[in-house]
Parts: sequence; C-alpha cells; structure tokens
Amino acid sequence: MAAAAAAAQEAWRAVSPRRRRSAARRPKRREAAAAAGTPGAEPEVDGGVVLRRIQEAREDLVVSDFWSSALETITGCLRKHLEQPRAPEGPLSEALGHLHLAAPPVEADAAPGSVPEETLVPGTCCFKCVCYGIGNFARCVTARSQLAFLLLLLERCQIPRSHCWVYDPLFSPLEIAVLNALGVVVLRENEEGKRSVCGEPTVFYMPHCGTALYNNLLWSNWSVDALSKVVILGNSFRALEERLLTRILHKHYSYVAKILTGLEELAFPQTPRYTDVFNDTSIHWFPVEKLTQLPMDTWAFREEPDYQDCEDLEIIRKKTEEPPGADLSSL
Repeated sequence: MAAAAAAAQEAWRAVSPRRRRSAARRPKRREAAAAAGTPGAEPEVDGGVVLRRIQEAREDLVVSDFWSSALETITGCLRKHLEQPRAPEGPLSEALGHLHLAAPPVEADAAPGSVPEETLVPGTCCFKCVCYGIGNFARCVTARSQLAFLLLLLERCQIPRSHCWVYDPLFSPLEIAVLNALGVVVLRENEEGKRSVCGEPTVFYMPHCGTALYNNLLWSNWSVDALSKVVILGNSFRALEERLLTRILHKHYSYVAKILTGLEELAFPQTPRYTDVFNDTSIHWFPVEKLTQLPMDTWAFREEPDYQDCEDLEIIRKKTEEPPGADLSSL
C-alpha cells in the first residue's frame, strides 16, 4: 500500500501552500498522510471505523464557531452568485429557494457510525460539486475534517451526493469504497483539474491544492459564460499573488494571474481548532459584471497550460493505471 501511494504521489501531487510569514497559518502536509509509518498517520482501519470517524468529525464541525461562520460566508457568496444576470434558469426567487440554508432536522434515528443522507428532494438544486485533493482521510485527521466539511456543504446547500465528483490519486481502495458507500461519485481518471462546467453552476472544493490545478481549471472554463458559473473553495488567490514572484505567476500560472481583477474572494474564518485544516482558504466567484470589464484580449489567449519549464510543479501528470476496487458490502 505504501509503494502504491508513493507512486501515485509522484504521478500527481497536490502540495500545501507555502508557509506564510505568520506562524499561526501553517499549511497541512498531504505527503505525511500518504506515507505509511509517518509520525502522526493513523494505523490502517476498516470501512466501518472510517465511516464512524467521519461522522465524529462532522459532529465536531457542526457545533464549532468555524462551521457557522464558514457556512454564512459560503451561502452569502452563493446567493450573490445566483443573483447574477446569468443565474440558473427560472425566476430568481425560485433559484434562491433552491438554496437550503436552514439547519437540517435532528438525525436521531441515524445508525451509529453512519453519515446522514440528504433531505433534499432530487432535482431542486442549482449547483453541482467537484472535489479535488482531500488526501487520505482514512488515516489523516486533517483530510477527514475536510471530507466532513464537504459532506456538510452538500447537505446544507442541498446538492445531492450523486451530483458530487471526487478525486485524489492518493485514495486507497478502502477510501474509494467508503466514498462509494457515502454516495459521492469517485472519478477514476485524473482530470488534472481540466473540467468544464458545461453550462452548469458548479462548486469546486479544492482545499490546499497546487496552483497548477487552479490554473488548469480556469483554462478549461476560460470564457465569461463559463467562469460566471464557477465557484472555487480553495487556496486564496490573493495570497497566491502575494507569495509568488510576478514573473513566475504570469509565466506558469497565467490564467490565475489574468483573473485576479475579475473575481470576488471571501476568506474563511480562522479559529484555533481548524487553523491547520482550512488555513489560507477562501471562496472565490466570478461576477459577470467584473468579467465583462476585463480587456477583450483577455479571452483571446486560450493556449493549454504547459508546465515543462516549471521548476516547482505542484501537481500534475496523469496516472496510467487505475487503483483496484474494494468492497464495503459488509458495512
């Protein structure tokens, strides 16, 4: 298992953001979760234990000040997103009504160790969701908290789990089986972030991913119409601008560089409990009004990113083999 994880990591890495000057904002280390025997990594467990730990992480999040503040930030952004001129089809009042902001019913009858299902009536949600790079949640507390956050996000915003696609090259067969049991869709192919929204409003949940992954995502949706339907929960673009040399940003991550004046960004709250889990994280969206004010030649350049000369490549390269499957039928 350790050898497979190491090979996957070499093929496609999503590195934490670099350490900022403030010692309180420490990035997570996904590599630590991937390597067997690394200090802090938890021992191998079965699917039932993993599901129970995800539920415990969810319960911890729900009662935290961080979650309530983060939810307020996210839903405020999504409301603004829906109020754009190119909002989802149908009257604005109907679209806003599809965004469920109230707390869910108490799940008194949930089985121990289970993660509650959505209360959503299928077909009423405007958004889809794509998640890249949460890491080995079966053995890493940080990754597990990020997965619990994703499940809460789907629940509160009434995005069906069947409308959520998840990928990380480090997923073990056990983790793939757990995700299948949770009802999300596990991608078997490394898209390298090059996923088009295809006209559908989509939330991309990408905590602590490499800059190239964000750059690829922007390239795949490089038009006013497509970007106006994109919401990104991930590394702060403003912080990326501060950390990277201007020359490097424009040479290797040109789509990130060109979109900085065409986005709105709201930082996640910072609390001691979740500093390492969501440090340097923001929600980004791209208002039509701002996008249309960018110079016309902004949209003329559509060349696919090429990182051949990049000395500090933070992701990439497709895997050539698929991980074996696993069975959770006994859970």
